[in-house]
Amino acid sequence: MTDLLDGLLQASVWLSVATLVLAAARPLLLRLGGAALAYRSWWLLPLMLVVPSLPVPPLTITETAPVMVMASALRAPAVPHDASQWPLLLLTVWLLGAVAMAGISWRAQRRFAQAMGALQPRQDGSWQASGDPGLPALVGLWRPRIVVGPDFEQRFSPAEQDLILRHEHSHRRHGDPWANAALALLRCVFWFHPLLPWAARRFLRDQELACDARTVDPHPALRRLYANALLKAQLVYPVAPMACHWRSQPMLKERIAMLKEHKRKALPWLTGQVLVVGMCVGLCTVAWASQGSGGVPASGIGQGAVLADRNAIAHKMPPPSYPKIAFEQSIVGKVVVRVDVDAEGKATNVRVLEATPAGVFDEATVAAAKQWTFEPAIRNGKAVASALKIPVTYAMDDEVPTP
Repeated sequence: MTDLLDGLLQASVWLSVATLVLAAARPLLLRLGGAALAYRSWWLLPLMLVVPSLPVPPLTITETAPVMVMASALRAPAVPHDASQWPLLLLTVWLLGAVAMAGISWRAQRRFAQAMGALQPRQDGSWQASGDPGLPALVGLWRPRIVVGPDFEQRFSPAEQDLILRHEHSHRRHGDPWANAALALLRCVFWFHPLLPWAARRFLRDQELACDARTVDPHPALRRLYANALLKAQLVYPVAPMACHWRSQPMLKERIAMLKEHKRKALPWLTGQVLVVGMCVGLCTVAWASQGSGGVPASGIGQGAVLADRNAIAHKMPPPSYPKIAFEQSIVGKVVVRVDVDAEGKATNVRVLEATPAGVFDEATVAAAKQWTFEPAIRNGKAVASALKIPVTYAMDDEVPTP
């Protein structure tokens, strides 16, 4: 339970970092490579969420002396405070929020599909709807279909219709419906994130700008015709989370301004690609390396001295509190935990390896182990991260614990 919350917190931090970096880099990316490059840079978000969970080189586990926890009959045992209920409460709130966001998205998509009414196939491969909740649009995920409104032929000239259909075909070729589905899933998982609504709006706008550029860049002479088609459309706000809307009121001026720009030269375009790849690789490397701290110069006695190699040494290890239920029922047991110690001597991760009886002493042991401090391990004169295997024995005062 706490591992899930820790994972969500860590992912939220990296999501914030990636969003802020993209917001700062976007003007430069637009200058170097245009809307297509800015849209491609959004790959940084899923990468920053996946990379920190990739495995790191395993640490050598060193066994240490056991920790003894005795239940004294002369005083009342320490009772876990109410904070132990917070993980469950927070997890419940997160789950309710995720389900609510998923329900809202599904309902919006469902309403959009129902408002289109009956669909009739057209000779050009698209479909014509009897209603117009915001068409033309690319609708569907597994087999996306281009759907146009009932007055498509009356509103647009044949040349304009061709441009609009090219736009939607470009969405389909580049897998934009899947990108929108991934965004919808991200908004369900991180519904609480304050930067995600802005990131979602900016992502969808960059998606449309990039698709506009792919449509008109091969045919510069058609820019004015494309702009006229945008101006003739009845502008609406996008209402379907996973549909690619051709017309969108909030970004009309931005799309028109983009059409006035000329196609960029090869050198800035290549520079932009290198910048995006370098930004993704650099930040992802930092995120991956954050799972374990690297070696730092050992401090302490004699800054110029080279310390001999040694394993991590316990510094402060206050014993866990004996669980109230176990004390009342005179339950004894043993828990073996793995404690990852960083180069500063702090416990960065605690995992239960063995527990007898299972589930009785686990929570108390992990909570205490996270507060332990150590003298870090030394390798080649530098403090490095390491892992310790620590047995914790719980026994009553009148019993002799088994080793």
